[in-house]
Amino acid sequence: MAAVLRTRITQLLGIDHPILGGGLMWLSDARYVAALVNAGCMGFITPRSYASEADFCDALALCTELTCGKPFGVNLTLSHRPEANAMVPRWTDSALAHGVRIFETAGHVPAELIKALHKANAVVVHKASSIRHALSAERAGADAIALVGMEEGGHPGMNELPTMLLGALAHGQFKVPVVLGGGIGRGRQLAAVLAQGLDGVLIGSRFLVCEEVQTHPLYKEHLLTCDEHSTVRLLQSLGTTWRVLLNDTASQVQAIERAGATEHAAFGDLISGTVARDRCYAEGDWRHGMVSLGPSIAFAQSIEPLQAIVNDLVDEAVQAIAALHAMHSQNGMEQE
Repeated sequence: MAAVLRTRITQLLGIDHPILGGGLMWLSDARYVAALVNAGCMGFITPRSYASEADFCDALALCTELTCGKPFGVNLTLSHRPEANAMVPRWTDSALAHGVRIFETAGHVPAELIKALHKANAVVVHKASSIRHALSAERAGADAIALVGMEEGGHPGMNELPTMLLGALAHGQFKVPVVLGGGIGRGRQLAAVLAQGLDGVLIGSRFLVCEEVQTHPLYKEHLLTCDEHSTVRLLQSLGTTWRVLLNDTASQVQAIERAGATEHAAFGDLISGTVARDRCYAEGDWRHGMVSLGPSIAFAQSIEPLQAIVNDLVDEAVQAIAALHAMHSQNGMEQE
């Protein structure tokens, strides 16, 4: 069993390790989220990944079974398009009715949603890509903040600042626990975040090669060949920045954007999220689709159980912290 690190986020969520698995579109299903919870972390099922409300409810039931009743979370991402949020109240009600009391929110600051969740005695972790938006979420009642830098796979917003710089800037500005996400895949990075006085990390890409993520083996095998240069940020021109795997689709989108496109229509089906789901995740054709991915995939060396990845992360963090303590003690002895 890996060593245990206690912080305000572990206390708030009732988990062993200060590690959250971000809500991954199409991939944060019951088995993956249960694996996170059973490894002592927190995970969030993404209802947008399911074809129907009934399928989402089935996932809630399965996750409860797989975790033996331990708490798990649900992701509620608010789109900038109001019509895309029509199901959010129903997903919220279904999760609450099932007993879920931990939620990850993202997108525009969901003040009314936070208020409704608090009425049900739920805890809200709001994900933001800027300190300004994160502070707004704290004022709206968020119980914790996940602050993500430009390295985040998926949608890091228009933020141009790297994760560790955001963390340093955030220190002292928040009353609630703060975790950092984006480009994190090693335990020594967790130690560095804790050394900054923050409360934990949010990880996505590093976990993509765990056995419990339900994607095609060919895709996972390709991920093991990726390095820190295997992703690219696109669609800043549309105001919907997306960090993805550098593949054929990404290169086509990049060319269209460089030609001056500023409307969604110019990209057609290239930027449809279902292409990644159907071609890459289901069929293993990693060359097609906007496949959300961050540079921390460079740390992935093998396909293994999520528990093993978490144990390595925590053990390395503990060793890094111990080395710092030893350095401090040695310096103190030399000064006496």
